[in-house]
Amino acid sequence: MRSIFNAIRSTGFRRGPGRVLAGIAGGIAEGIGINVWLARLLLLLSFLLPVIGPGLYLLVWALTPWSDGSIPVERALLGRHDAA
Repeated sequence: MRSIFNAIRSTGFRRGPGRVLAGIAGGIAEGIGINVWLARLLLLLSFLLPVIGPGLYLLVWALTPWSDGSIPVERALLGRHDAA
């Protein structure tokens, strides 16, 4: 299981700076090089899709590392409080 979390960490995708909620839009914007407000608008529009928008957002939130490398699901499952 640790190898899955290490693989997620190795992608380099992190929660973005200047978070409004969870930092997912900031991380997406930084990762693909778009304006953070455009990413926030696209995420907001995705919530109009039943189940897919909110469900995908929660999944991404649970698996996206914080800037220190810790992953919420990893911390919940393995009780880890440090980066790998």
